[in-house]
Amino acid sequence: MISRSYFISRRKFLHGAFILGGAALTFPWLDVKAQTNGWSDTNRLGRVCVGKVDLRTKPSVNAPSVGVLYEDAIVVWLREVIGEVPGGRINARWVETPDGYIYAPSIQPVYNNPVVPVNDIPQTSLGKGMWCEICVPYVDLIQSNPPARSPSLKETLYPRLYYSQVIWVDDVKTGQDGELYFQVNERFGYGDIFWANAKAFRPITAEEIAPISPDVEEKRVVVDATRNRQYLSCYEGNNEVYYCQISSGAVWNASGEIVEEWGTPPGAHLIWRKAISMHMSGGSTGGGYDLSGVAWTTLFTGNGVAIHSTFWHNDFGTPKSHGCINVRPDDAKWIFRWTTPQVPIDPGDVQISGMGGTIIDVREA
Repeated sequence: MISRSYFISRRKFLHGAFILGGAALTFPWLDVKAQTNGWSDTNRLGRVCVGKVDLRTKPSVNAPSVGVLYEDAIVVWLREVIGEVPGGRINARWVETPDGYIYAPSIQPVYNNPVVPVNDIPQTSLGKGMWCEICVPYVDLIQSNPPARSPSLKETLYPRLYYSQVIWVDDVKTGQDGELYFQVNERFGYGDIFWANAKAFRPITAEEIAPISPDVEEKRVVVDATRNRQYLSCYEGNNEVYYCQISSGAVWNASGEIVEEWGTPPGAHLIWRKAISMHMSGGSTGGGYDLSGVAWTTLFTGNGVAIHSTFWHNDFGTPKSHGCINVRPDDAKWIFRWTTPQVPIDPGDVQISGMGGTIIDVREA
């Protein structure tokens, strides 16, 4: 069954009223219960992460369309299959849903796992706060300090956080509806502050980000950024201990024009900074990007090229980024834990100089 995305009219957007801890908030729908109505909590789900997609009778762009879904629509993900490669694309993966097939790069794999939220925010070296991962397909946000500062926020009426994003939570209040709401922000963002239903935020523990193989000294990451290969391998000595698909920097834009500065820089680089979550912005007008809550970020060049989690596409195996190495969230987290420098949950961000970090060896045929 196709689950409808949660939409609301502009009139309701402007005239709703909700009281949160004495502060008037004009967003009565800010409630994970409403958003997750109809979302399965047992099945794997998929979120449409592009403007719109067609549901096809077969895994082929030439198959008849049985319907159209728009961005943030949620579907049940039955399985992934190999089908026809659309013209100009590389990926052959399609997702089978109960209602038809969707080209996999357009569908973010998600789950609906709302939590029982904590009602006390721990103290850290930087004051009250904790890192949390979004554990539902998406959660709506209400900005508490308008106007919007982040470029992407200026372009949307309905800001959201998506499954697998990691964000900083530093306050909690009980709403008039009895639900707990978290205050969320970005330590390295533009200064925008939001409230959102706490059920969507799973606190990250120190144990789950503990270093992997911390006593192994000879570690290196080999990245094959060749257009038709796109993979990453982690080595301990001569032994490959991890492998995953990537999306490296694309040297052409959507118009097919060569954009050399978007390529992932080849050569051996040392990791110099790692952060549990970062806000990433860059590019130029018409080709820029502005992404909040980018998790498990491992920087290895001085101009911001990194290995990091990706929630805005599922096109791994295809060069797609503005220079960074996009990987799936679980892959990014494993690499983050395995590489050096090690990062404690408090403060969740480490920067070093000299020869201390793991080598990232980027190769391209």
